[in-house]
Amino acid sequence: MTPAPSLIELRSASFGYGDRSIVSGVHVTVEPGEVVALLGPNGSGKSTLVKGLLGLADHQGGEVLLLGVPRDRFREHTRIGYVPQRHSLSASVRATVAEIVAVGRLPHRPWWKPASAEDRAVVAESIDAVGLSDRADEEVASLSGGQQRRVLIARALAGRPDLLVMDEPTAGVDTASQHALTDVLARLVAGGTSMLVVTHELDALHDVVTRIVCMDAGHLDFDGTPPEYEAHLALRAHHHGSGHHHDDPGRPGVRRVLGGGPLDPTAQAVAGE
Repeated sequence: MTPAPSLIELRSASFGYGDRSIVSGVHVTVEPGEVVALLGPNGSGKSTLVKGLLGLADHQGGEVLLLGVPRDRFREHTRIGYVPQRHSLSASVRATVAEIVAVGRLPHRPWWKPASAEDRAVVAESIDAVGLSDRADEEVASLSGGQQRRVLIARALAGRPDLLVMDEPTAGVDTASQHALTDVLARLVAGGTSMLVVTHELDALHDVVTRIVCMDAGHLDFDGTPPEYEAHLALRAHHHGSGHHHDDPGRPGVRRVLGGGPLDPTAQAVAGE
């Protein structure tokens, strides 16, 4: 039996905008079943890396394979579900939770064809997966920020993706909402969902992350397991006194916020990324 291909495979990959290179020479893979946290301060290149995977930044060199297919030939975009940090569930939009989540099914049928029983079942399952079944018929404007983030996760799940790419899923919500979100992510992981999570707040996700990848100045700076990351931080602290490269987002019991969301245009402008 042929083994499943890597969900993401980068070989000396470079990304940027026009003739400006931001990320260069990156080697990294994400395998089925993994939950990979992508760390790094603003300007490190992690937002450009994610945009490069999604086709929103220029692929300038090296190889980029998505589910075993070169990025320029990859067409099954619903197999990679994207959950943005900045939700667009405006109070001016009159839509229920179920209606928003149903948008995730649209790529699976012609635009003129009504939702099938299977579509409705997948929407219900996706809403249940994020713990919002009792709010399915409520307008999203009435939900908290953390609940709206869970609606966006459900929308991505409705596409039945092989991989969820999430941008700062726990940022900008209160502690109770963070716990609810991490409980949702833990259930998804237990069910076999693979994830690439861009985050500044590793402490909130330490129970679900299986691997940590760090970016710095457009290059890969670390790739290993959480215990290996702890050893990496300890070694840096030993060599550099109290300072180290990643601003310590991962030490147990410490919650560090390193800046704005990596796909936040304001943060990019400040960071020059």
